[in-house]
Amino acid sequence: MEKKIGSTVVRVVSGDLTKQKTDAIVNAANSSLMGGGGVDGAIHRAGGGAILEECRKIVAGIGSLETGKAVITTGGKLPARHVIHTVGPVWRGGKEGEPRLLADAFRNSLALADENGLKSIAFPGISTGVYGYPVAKAAEVALGTIAGYLAGDTGLEEVRLVLFGGDALAAWKSAFRTLG
Repeated sequence: MEKKIGSTVVRVVSGDLTKQKTDAIVNAANSSLMGGGGVDGAIHRAGGGAILEECRKIVAGIGSLETGKAVITTGGKLPARHVIHTVGPVWRGGKEGEPRLLADAFRNSLALADENGLKSIAFPGISTGVYGYPVAKAAEVALGTIAGYLAGDTGLEEVRLVLFGGDALAAWKSAFRTLG
């Protein structure tokens, strides 16, 4: 599925995030930036040690990455030139600022891509794995945030949302259909 928002094409696709040929992929990271399970572990494994080395330097400077913030590293051995690492919120019922923090994670990742002159970016379903954010709710927040960001001044030409298929893909496609 795809839709044009401003001058940017937004796509929802099924696939493997680590195989995306975009300027950047977004890592649903943990605050330590040291890799982990799920998407985070897959990106570190596929990208090799260069990503971890840059993450260590970042952590040495900032301590840990706050929820909703974003940083950029090399893509290492990935087809993507860069990895934008962001920390999404852990779902605690939706009453502890989770929607705002998830929106921040998407918005700050998009802004970082723009600041670095990138033209294409691919996102996973941030916070929808072990962090427990309900997929349909996350898709609504993410797509609304992306649409709002793209309504402004951006150099991004493509924003891709990459899901593994099944129920997650169906939920994102459903939310995508509601975009104006």
